[in-house]
Amino acid sequence: MASNDVNQKDRGNGDLVVVGDDGCQQQLQVRATSTNIKRDIRQKQQKIRTHPQALFSFVMTTMLLSSLLALVAFSLTALSLFPVANAEISDYIPININDGPTNLQEGQRLFQTGRYDDASAHLWRAVILHTHGDNKQLYKVDDAFTPFLQCYLLQNKIVDGLVFIAAESYMRGQTEMGELYLGQALGRDGGHVGALGLKQLLIMDADGNALESRVNTMEKEEDARKLNRLKEIRDSVDASDPNNQQKEIKDSGFWGQFTDKDNMASASTDDDINEKTPEEIYNIAALHFNTKNIPYASQLFELSCQKSNNKLSVACTNAIYLRTNLCDWGYQGKGFEKDMKIIEEVTKAELRMYRSVDRNDSEEVKRSSGIGYNVNNEEGVIHWQRTTSVHPHMMLGYPLNNENAILKRYAAEGLAGLDELRARVKDDGTIMDRPKDLPYRVEDMREKFVKKHQEPQQTDGSTPPIKVGFVACSFNSKAVLYLSHDMFRFFDPSVVEIHVFSTGSPDPVHFIQGTMRGVDWRQRVIDTVDHFHDAREYQGDHIGLARYIHEKEIQILIEWDGYARQGERAAGLMALRPAPIQILHQEFLMTSGAQYFDYIITDKVVSPLRLEGLYTEKFLYLPNHFFSKGHAVQKEVVPPKLEYLTKEKGAVFQIGVGTPQENACLSPNPLGAKNDDETQEVSFVYCNFNKFLKHNPETMRSWIRVLEEVDNSILCLLENPKEGVANLRKFVSEGIAEVENNNGPDDDKSNLNGRIHFLPWEKNPFDHQQRSHSLCNVMLDSHPYNGHTTAQDALYAGVPIVTRSDGDDMASRVSTSANIVLGLEELNAYNGTKEYENIAIRLGTDEAWFDFTREKLVNTGLQKNPMHPYWDVTRYVENFQSGLTIAWERFIDGQQIDHIMVEEEVDGEGKLKGTMEVELVAREERREAMKRMQSVIDEL
Repeated sequence: MASNDVNQKDRGNGDLVVVGDDGCQQQLQVRATSTNIKRDIRQKQQKIRTHPQALFSFVMTTMLLSSLLALVAFSLTALSLFPVANAEISDYIPININDGPTNLQEGQRLFQTGRYDDASAHLWRAVILHTHGDNKQLYKVDDAFTPFLQCYLLQNKIVDGLVFIAAESYMRGQTEMGELYLGQALGRDGGHVGALGLKQLLIMDADGNALESRVNTMEKEEDARKLNRLKEIRDSVDASDPNNQQKEIKDSGFWGQFTDKDNMASASTDDDINEKTPEEIYNIAALHFNTKNIPYASQLFELSCQKSNNKLSVACTNAIYLRTNLCDWGYQGKGFEKDMKIIEEVTKAELRMYRSVDRNDSEEVKRSSGIGYNVNNEEGVIHWQRTTSVHPHMMLGYPLNNENAILKRYAAEGLAGLDELRARVKDDGTIMDRPKDLPYRVEDMREKFVKKHQEPQQTDGSTPPIKVGFVACSFNSKAVLYLSHDMFRFFDPSVVEIHVFSTGSPDPVHFIQGTMRGVDWRQRVIDTVDHFHDAREYQGDHIGLARYIHEKEIQILIEWDGYARQGERAAGLMALRPAPIQILHQEFLMTSGAQYFDYIITDKVVSPLRLEGLYTEKFLYLPNHFFSKGHAVQKEVVPPKLEYLTKEKGAVFQIGVGTPQENACLSPNPLGAKNDDETQEVSFVYCNFNKFLKHNPETMRSWIRVLEEVDNSILCLLENPKEGVANLRKFVSEGIAEVENNNGPDDDKSNLNGRIHFLPWEKNPFDHQQRSHSLCNVMLDSHPYNGHTTAQDALYAGVPIVTRSDGDDMASRVSTSANIVLGLEELNAYNGTKEYENIAIRLGTDEAWFDFTREKLVNTGLQKNPMHPYWDVTRYVENFQSGLTIAWERFIDGQQIDHIMVEEEVDGEGKLKGTMEVELVAREERREAMKRMQSVIDEL
């Protein structure tokens, strides 16, 4: 086992979470960090630490610095105050107390009529019954849980709701869940009678033994007493109990403006919305965005933008982002073209107003920027007065022409420029003075490590391994861990000592056992790495986390969040320079825009030297492909198959059975023929399983042209989000109408929408990967935001990818590089859309070429002794740690940061060395043996 700080640092992340018996985790993210009550009980602490709503206050004092400072960067998520959309209202619904859907429907009906107390009782019952029978197929748990909390929120009694859930959780034996909600309640109101009573019930007895509620021992007299007391506490805050006289919860700050009765009374009517200021509308829009009410949030952001006469640019750009998510492109895509022009012009204007470069090379200027002495600071120290209105993660999907690709770097620069300041936000929203020793001086760290380097500490005289840290909030069931957790199995412990710093929470047990079928990637990392540090205690304390990592003497720190998880990531950490070498890897496929990142892990195809101006980092080039992927060594991932299992005619779909043509995107009428001609069969299935935010009109037009040219072919997409499906179909219809207006009716074209189908999201990642094999012949890649995780899944399932290779963005070149390594460069469209379409059409009409291409791809996944370089995890890790070693040696030698090209080792015959199966096993066994030995040494 790796050394594990879990017991020392086990504070929760403050997100409201409800877990059903199926393991479904729903996060509503009320941003008040939960103190771990169990720790408070053990230490007899009477004061519950609260996490104030300071970050949003900071945003407001800086006048809504950017879309993601107000909307996502500080991510103070709140519950929607609006009624549940599309709830059916009837005069009377007979209630079966044990029927989940009926309770949900009645709860929604009562909610719509404003009878919140009565509604809450039915909604909570629906939450409890969610996993009974087939209910989990009929509704989602947060369909009931969200309005349940709204019942309390709309009556200004949210703390009562939290205490109710805490008591219910303890009664059901969900101790950790109870602790979380009790912490939330006390964090919001430390004097709440019910919350204090519940805490007192769990305080240690006179002998110092913790009293914990356990349902399975309720027959004992003491536990029965506790159960009765729990029920009393629960009932005292039950909104459905008419005898309760609830006190008004006085709140302040960000939350207060949304629980204020004046704001709540009229928020649900359009007339009242129109009477509000642009800033007020913006805040309400943010609430709806955070509760995934994307269509309404989009409308409100646009209204805020218009009411400000486009001066509140963050509202304008957020509206554009949400329209992109919904494929709301305007008539024939003209609205999208206008939106992209706005993005360009707003960013250019903010660039002129807020960006400056300081040529002063003084130590103070460099330290305040967190860059130290080791940066090749040719353009000086970059400063931004505020962030751009467009968040860098939004920028990933925008098809700016190559001339304007630099704007994406500028968006990243703006956000990175505030990271050091963000780390100093105090609990009351003010900014503390920067500690004199921060950011840490790179030169001081160099002197310390040079001295250690010169004095070997190993008994055999060798240099100790390099201490490499990975930091992220995503060491749970996130895509980055799905792809990369197997890396840790193959690092050479004599070369690198791996430390993981996890600021996020583990997945709930029910989620692991249910949705993930017992697979826990986080636990696998814990079991594999040298040291796993559960750093949730520092989630909101970037300075504390920087000191913690620095004290561990980490030499190279690798960041796995980028800008992907605003509000969760340790935004100010890297700016404080806790390690002398800092690297960006994998999660965010664009420059960080920060001068405190030294390298970005990439390859020469994805980031050619001619594009170095789009990055603030130097390139650490890996051979083959820079993207980590563990498909070939994960036992749960099904290897590719050339043949398809036979599907009986009329049989229900089963993953792994039948050809894509037979399964036909699970549509009962895949060709959309009006006469339901059963003699017609699907000839070919194109697919794209990316989120809608990666789609755009130009790409969609290419897909339509491919369908037009390949008779009886269909397009299979993912409904993500499902609210965008209607917009996408509307776009297709508008294009057809334009053609028919010019050329007359065309039955083939008018039927195109009937050949486009949508699949729901597959919760289990292994099913999602295998589903590609069963439902897709060829993946048509997105541009300029390629499929990343979905692309690796498709490739390992034997699904070729056709991709455009004419972009400059890092995110647009991932599949181009992959195809080259896989020996499928002929699928790369270097000349743009027309070539992209022609390649796709040929694959769908030239059966021999498609079969040859597919077999070639499948064989790369099946290749053993040696493994194919694209899927060879051990080879990838070998190259990865070689790159880290080169970077460290250059640092120790005092060399300036510059690009690194990792060269692979060759065997005695001059051939590149791949991994043999016996080596794969031996490498893993050696690491396990070294860990056992180190464990014994640590104990001694």
